[in-house]
Amino acid sequence: MAASRHIGLRCEAENLEFLKCKKKDPNPEKCLNKGQQVTRCVLGLSVPYLVTFALLALAFPLASAFDPSALQDFCVAVNDSSSGVFVNGKFCKDPNLVRVDDFFLLGLDIPRSTSNPLGSTVTRITVDNLPGLNTLDISLARLDFAPNGVNPPHTHPRATEVLQVLEGTLYAGFVTSNPNRLFTKILHKGDAIVFPFSLIHFEINIGENNAVALSRFNSQNPGVIAIANAVFGSNPLINADILTKAFQLDKNVIEYLEKQTWWNNNN
Repeated sequence: MAASRHIGLRCEAENLEFLKCKKKDPNPEKCLNKGQQVTRCVLGLSVPYLVTFALLALAFPLASAFDPSALQDFCVAVNDSSSGVFVNGKFCKDPNLVRVDDFFLLGLDIPRSTSNPLGSTVTRITVDNLPGLNTLDISLARLDFAPNGVNPPHTHPRATEVLQVLEGTLYAGFVTSNPNRLFTKILHKGDAIVFPFSLIHFEINIGENNAVALSRFNSQNPGVIAIANAVFGSNPLINADILTKAFQLDKNVIEYLEKQTWWNNNN
């Protein structure tokens, strides 16, 4: 709608001349030249204008959606822009060059090291390491926990998450928007929990042995924002006076926290 209006305004003069000609002489051949001028005007609009307005037109009716719905059976990611078409953040591989390995990933069963300050590791399977996920609105993550290992409070800005425990026992929960209600549950092998779109959530291994979980996301690239890392480890740092007021802590405490190394357990 917006793109059509923009084109109409830009080519209004040519279109009016064409309509005047048709009104004056019903013979189509007499107005052929005027019609060609309208066509040249429309085609003469730059590609960036057309792309911008097409994207805006798509964005408004889909304001409640997450990733745009796929427009073809698949769109395998390729880094070489000269051999693809730009769609949804990644270039599409030529369908004639697509192979089964574009949809295949080995090693998800291999335990990951949890030798870090958090005692946990998140192995993400996204469009970046499984190209066939491109435009399919889905991705995965394997979560490994040592005993007492924690996946600290974080959020996925572009996705809802469903977490299933494969081994061990986890204590998991999420916090709603205001008034910030906390929902928690102890999860055993086979149990699952939903973390609603973009809400802060966490998990900790409360068992005596290692724990493993598998998460699914309704986005090919859900993103992750670890709360402590973002607040106290941003680059550049947030002004300490702001955090002192926000957290109602002594400024020395804030400055101490900003000097810490905030571990990123996402691979």
